[in-house]
Amino acid sequence: MVAINLGGRGKFGLPPGLSRLGKAGVGRVPPTALVLAGIVSLQIGAALAKRLFAVTGPVGAVSVRLGFAGIVLLVFWRSALRIERRALPVVLAYGAVLALMNVSFYEALDRIPLGMAVTIEFLGPLAVALVGSRRWIDPVWAVLAGGGVLLLTQADGPVAWTGVALAILAGVFWAGYILLSAKLGESTSGGGGLALALAFGGLLIAPIGIAEAGTALLQPAILAAGLGVALLSSVLPYSLELEALRRISPRVFGVLMSLEPGAAALAGVVLLSQPMNISQWAGIACVVAASIGATRMATP
Repeated sequence: MVAINLGGRGKFGLPPGLSRLGKAGVGRVPPTALVLAGIVSLQIGAALAKRLFAVTGPVGAVSVRLGFAGIVLLVFWRSALRIERRALPVVLAYGAVLALMNVSFYEALDRIPLGMAVTIEFLGPLAVALVGSRRWIDPVWAVLAGGGVLLLTQADGPVAWTGVALAILAGVFWAGYILLSAKLGESTSGGGGLALALAFGGLLIAPIGIAEAGTALLQPAILAAGLGVALLSSVLPYSLELEALRRISPRVFGVLMSLEPGAAALAGVVLLSQPMNISQWAGIACVVAASIGATRMATP
């Protein structure tokens, strides 16, 4: 099936503790609500990370986020951390791409509004969905998405084109992340590979983050905020999405996840005071429509 895939989030399963919690606490919640809650959590986490930049810088914020996310998952998956030697290159490559994707995105977020950064980055999974398809309508979705990005750049003030370029780079890494996630799902079982990949990504970026932020990373307030970003941007949304994927089809999941650029724009307006004009909202609507169209009209 050709559809919007945000990184193989359904391949690894939930940690045992979270799985029991999911069955007890969210088992009766509609899966649509779980997906939307995951989207909201992810964007709140991005907004919180943006507020850290003044102290930690973008790379410092990535270091704290990946570090805490890796620790949390290593604890949950401590009984499944053994992997075969042939899977090690995939784990390391996955962790490296994940780290570079987050660094590119946070650097873009430091220069352009949250809604613009997420929408442009979203071109990565959309491209993956369209490249493998041979349907006549697919160029329509590509043109619609491209037009949406052009509308997004019609800001009332000057546009930081470096931020746009970094968001595009983050989308490229997101596409690579999607492809590698399939390999990781084939090479490992459970969440041990994912936990090790996150930990490796955090270690890979840590020297740069420490050089950028210095001792600020050791401040209790920064550590607490970093833990919050890790939970809101990684652990909670992935857990909610995985629980939802047990009860809805990947096609429906992809359509719901297509709303993520709109949610990011709203989070930017409400949490970061980043207003957007009519042209920019129209641009986001174009990218969302292209994503929904590519997902709904996907064929086996």
